[in-house]
Amino acid sequence: MLFAYDTEVALRTAVNLVNTVDSEGVEGLRTTGDLDRFLEQEEFSGSRTHDDDELASVRTLRSRLRTLWDASEDDAVALVNGLLRESQALPQLVKHDHWDWHLHATTPEAPLAERMGTEAAMAFVDVIRSKELDRLRICAAEDCDAVLIDLSKNRSKRYCDTGNCANRAHVRAYRERKAAS
Repeated sequence: MLFAYDTEVALRTAVNLVNTVDSEGVEGLRTTGDLDRFLEQEEFSGSRTHDDDELASVRTLRSRLRTLWDASEDDAVALVNGLLRESQALPQLVKHDHWDWHLHATTPEAPLAERMGTEAAMAFVDVIRSKELDRLRICAAEDCDAVLIDLSKNRSKRYCDTGNCANRAHVRAYRERKAAS
């Protein structure tokens, strides 16, 4: 295992949040209902206001997190530290629902975007401390700019999970090889 389970979950949630805007800029979090479905899929718990301000704050967080995929180590540290400072993070071990012991650094009553940002920041702390920022990648498909985190042991993940990018690339390469022979 590269990172602790809750760190990997938080990293995947950050990836999935960033990828709620597709390559053409199509918004995947248009309504509070979209946000509800996203949070349910990600099994994100805690209080909610279910209003447009909450949705807007999550979209703002998404933009901030997206910058990590192009950031230098120093810039990534500045963003992560900023998120932790803003939430006045106080890491604590918690157990809830079907989750065993894991870290939370805010209260369940903190605003949603603050909790999401803090969870992501705590996960990125491990990525930065482990000198693993190179695991943050942009999809290798020519027509996709979705982000991904490569958690494979051999560092071989090149394509996102948002569509069929890997399959399309493999089919294209196969057809090119067939055409050449």
